[in-house]
Amino acid sequence: MRIDARLVHEPFRPEAELAGFADDGAGAIASFTGLCRPATKDGDAVTSLFLDHHPRLTEGSLHDIAASAERFGVNAVRIVHRCGAIAPGEAIVFVAAAAAHRRAAFDAVDFLMDRLKTDALFWKREDRLDGPRWIEPTEADRADRARWND
Repeated sequence: MRIDARLVHEPFRPEAELAGFADDGAGAIASFTGLCRPATKDGDAVTSLFLDHHPRLTEGSLHDIAASAERFGVNAVRIVHRCGAIAPGEAIVFVAAAAAHRRAAFDAVDFLMDRLKTDALFWKREDRLDGPRWIEPTEADRADRARWND
């Protein structure tokens, strides 16, 4: 399985990542792009999201998470994840998987996103009009992660 897992500090173009993600043996490519929301779950304005990280540890966690998609029999995986300050509307994460069949590609991307939400080594802060707030994975995030039984 080919793995491309990258931590990036600057905005990236998800459409360029998808266009550059080709696999000659694939019958299917599935992808997901996560964007910075302009508001919290309670409707409060978010001015930015800040993802703090430890370069070596965070990059290692992204690679380990990407490698864990092997269980779906995919040919290739790409994860591109931002760090630092991210403005509302900007891409936070891009995940793609290539496989012989669609179900494997869809399942791999879904699984990878559940792992990234709970297992990637980031410290997340929402910057709001009323001040910054550190955020953690939610119970729903943990429940999504738990459904994979691994």
